Amino acid sequence: MFAALLVSAAPARAHHAFSAEFDKDRRATFTGVVTKVDWANPHTYFYLDVPGKDGHTANWIFEAAGPHLLFRLGWSRDSLKVGDHVTVVGFLPWSHDVRVASARVVVLADGRKVFAGTPKDGGPQP
Repeated sequence: MFAALLVSAAPARAHHAFSAEFDKDRRATFTGVVTKVDWANPHTYFYLDVPGKDGHTANWIFEAAGPHLLFRLGWSRDSLKVGDHVTVVGFLPWSHDVRVASARVVVLADGRKVFAGTPKDGGPQP
């Protein structure tokens, strides 16, 4: 019974408010190539190879709203594909030693600008 309680609590623990992980004062813009897209609840994640100022490429993880909300915001499952060159406006985490950001706006490969977050999660809209 105890194990069942732990398993059922995991999804609730995974969902969080923006301010629990991300700093609204640490806005950043990233341009790179999509390496992976994970359509999952409660958040969709996508990964981007971003070239750094030092010439090295780093793989960043971007958290977005869940699939249902992204579809309502104009996304489709084909909006982000591995190999697409995109620009992401997002917010960095409180921790300075991880490559994760909360995606808020994405300029897709076709030039469309789509929102990736919602004010309902407590996060800012750039």
